[in-house]
Amino acid sequence: MTSVTTKPDSLQLEAETAPHLFDDWFDPIEVEVRDRARQFIEELIRGELDEALARPRYGRSKAAGDEERAGVVGHRHGSRKRSLTGTFGSVEIEVPRARLNIPEGKTAEWKSRTLRAYQRRTLAADALIASCYLAGTNTRRVRRALAALFGGAVGKDTVSRTWRKVKSDWDAWNARSLAEEPIVRLILDGTVVRVRLDRKATSISLLVVLGVRADGQKVLLAIKSMGGESAEAWRTVLDDLIRRGLQRPEFLIVDGASGLDKAIAAVWDGVPVQRCTVHKHRNLLAHAPERLHEEITADYNDMIYAATREEMETRRKAFIRKWRLKHRAVADSLEEAGERLFTFTRLPLSQWRSVRTTNAIERLHEEFKRRIKTQTVLPSADTAAMLFWALLASGQINMRKVDGWQTLATPPIAQPIDLAA
Repeated sequence: MTSVTTKPDSLQLEAETAPHLFDDWFDPIEVEVRDRARQFIEELIRGELDEALARPRYGRSKAAGDEERAGVVGHRHGSRKRSLTGTFGSVEIEVPRARLNIPEGKTAEWKSRTLRAYQRRTLAADALIASCYLAGTNTRRVRRALAALFGGAVGKDTVSRTWRKVKSDWDAWNARSLAEEPIVRLILDGTVVRVRLDRKATSISLLVVLGVRADGQKVLLAIKSMGGESAEAWRTVLDDLIRRGLQRPEFLIVDGASGLDKAIAAVWDGVPVQRCTVHKHRNLLAHAPERLHEEITADYNDMIYAATREEMETRRKAFIRKWRLKHRAVADSLEEAGERLFTFTRLPLSQWRSVRTTNAIERLHEEFKRRIKTQTVLPSADTAAMLFWALLASGQINMRKVDGWQTLATPPIAQPIDLAA
């Protein structure tokens, strides 16, 4: 026989009401600020009502000859208590009530523009809650994180509702025009996250596009949740950018995925493309046993980080000759990348560091993964994409200008690197 033991309600209540650290940290400054905040809010709403009725409390109506206010009359009828949470904490306020005369001899309840119907938190409080969520605190922990400020008035459901308010800004960002964006370069890459679909944890791809403006500033252009990184998925992303007015870029940096290459060839054929050297390094290591990894890495870095085009050509030939004999799969993998692995050498030397890799997006991926580590599985695909965008839109992540931005106006030279082995 199996016995099931549940925690008595009395014990659970005792645990929730037990004293905790910070409970006895009385602060007269905070108490006075909250009391003054309550008084200020009440005076603000009373002043709004006085203006609507064209008279102060206990005051008479304006003269009948006042044509401007003649149609706005009504009467007060008591008040009701409202709880409001702001950055000043949680306060109880008295909200006056009134009815205003409207055409056809009817009346309507007066509605404050300062304190909206059913509003329980200020916008600043919602922004604070959303910021805590973005910083890496999951919905169940926000109540504990903000308990000292809000007095336990914020739970996980509140966090979820507050987060949903971000969606209107997210929708506007996705629909914005890109016609005026002076984009000269694109960096494209994808990352895999786990979300809940049909109550099951499922892996999806987030396809990310960064743009580089003519002044060198990086800017997020698009992030789409897709089933994978197929040519069709990437084509959907690129077509959306073009539909919103994005001009043909001058240079592209990609991770080397075949689906992305096909999509680019369909819409921007002829644009110089740089294949990420870090991704190719991982490919080389995947083709060799672990005991050769250190040697492959040393030879590869000597080639990729050579100081001049001529040195790079020489070391590439040496790499191919050596690894054809030692482990042919490694040499074949390098040759597969072709000229695209060295497109960066056609640009000024000052830009090589920023153009060789997709590291600008990889950093965003790492920060995003760190952020969602507390949740493991996100609620939906839309939430995953929106969360990624919000990390930048809220300033949690800042992007600087690319290295060598001063020479961005210099066009690539026409001569590609010599691939002869």
